[in-house]
Amino acid sequence: MGYNVAIDGPAGAGKSTIAKLVAKKKGYIYVDTGAMYRGLAVHFLRKGIRPGETDKIAEACEDAQVTIHYENGVQQVYLNGDNITEKLRTEETGNMASFSSAVPAVREKLLELQRTLAAEHDVIMDGRDIGTNILPHADVKIYLTASVETRARRRFDELKEKGADCSYEQIARDIEDRDYRDMHRDIAPLKQAEDAVLVDSSDMTIQEVVDRIAACCA
Repeated sequence: MGYNVAIDGPAGAGKSTIAKLVAKKKGYIYVDTGAMYRGLAVHFLRKGIRPGETDKIAEACEDAQVTIHYENGVQQVYLNGDNITEKLRTEETGNMASFSSAVPAVREKLLELQRTLAAEHDVIMDGRDIGTNILPHADVKIYLTASVETRARRRFDELKEKGADCSYEQIARDIEDRDYRDMHRDIAPLKQAEDAVLVDSSDMTIQEVVDRIAACCA
């Protein structure tokens, strides 16, 4: 049985960045759900399925196995035993992943694959409903958050560094709107699990957050 760490929290809290760093520090597998969606997309494309063929996509889920491994510290994604890492970033794969991710059967398949990984390996996952829905029996649950102002400032600084023309006020409004949507959606809304440790990173460095979460783990 694997050791499981679940990190949930609102948009812009730095969940993926922190999860990857904790995974490296502790030797866990970071479960990259985006890569898994793309792995399924490669499977559909190999079967000659086109975006929009929902029934065929649902049927094709039955014989797909997507797993994640780390080789020399680099994430590798396997589809039915075949390393498909180099195929994940093509435009065709991205388009199929974007469409197929909205198909209920694909989300159900991904849930199955995620739970299988968690049962067999020491993993860390981040998202909106990992501790409340995906891995309700995780060994460690973290609710990672930060104030709207902090998250907006981080995003504003990131975009400015890339040369983008952006408004701090608009970014803050967008974050507030997304928080509301995530917390009030019908399926698996964002909320802190009753047994989750609250970590507010508003006044913490990345390394301080990593150390705080790693200290909660085995």
